[in-house]
Amino acid sequence: MAKDSYKLVANNKKAFHDYFIDDTYEAGISLAGTEVKSIRAGKCSIKESFIKIDKGEVYVYGMHISPYEKGNIFNKDPLRVRKLLLHSSEINKLAGKIQQKGYTLVPLKVYFKGSLVKVEVGLARGKKLYDKREDIAKKDQRREAEKEFKIRNLR
Repeated sequence: MAKDSYKLVANNKKAFHDYFIDDTYEAGISLAGTEVKSIRAGKCSIKESFIKIDKGEVYVYGMHISPYEKGNIFNKDPLRVRKLLLHSSEINKLAGKIQQKGYTLVPLKVYFKGSLVKVEVGLARGKKLYDKREDIAKKDQRREAEKEFKIRNLR
């Protein structure tokens, strides 16, 4: 398999609805063997997860990886805290940004890059209710325009 192959496992659509994503980073993740097998089977969810920086290390909380069926005693807790692997310069940069008002870290995607599991981390600012309504209105307009275009081109 090619080193640059990319297979998406989990996507966090809710993050794009609730936050403005200003910047993204690719991070490795520290996992047990049975967790990797479970992720290969697509049993991973990052809907309710969030990321914190603690003592110069980055951790993801609330990421659910279902126990591997054939894992028996080697299975870990599905909701355990997992360490993300980033360069120290990136961690320092992120820690500085988070100190600013309104910034947070959210996981956006979990995917395989070659044989390695990667997490796309987004530096995000929270949206207000009116921002969310604005986005929904834009989506509706785009959908209507595409519908009109499709109808016009079918004739």
